[in-house]
Amino acid sequence: MTTKMYQLEAVSCPSCIAKIEKMLQKTPGVRSSEVLFNSSRVRVTFEEQEVESERIKRQIEKLGYKVIGEKQAAN
Repeated sequence: MTTKMYQLEAVSCPSCIAKIEKMLQKTPGVRSSEVLFNSSRVRVTFEEQEVESERIKRQIEKLGYKVIGEKQAAN
């Protein structure tokens, strides 16, 4: 299992958080996700054998949020 932190360009409202988290929860292989509103970051724990990090980034970007960074996070 892997946990990554994705830096977004901007998350501007609480409904944005709900939209991102709901979409990620439906993504096969994602075990948990949390949007950190104040820092515009998304913390995602996922199974690398089931979903690639690139797919997670594409899913977020499909909703209109630009991913500007990614790093390994502590589990």
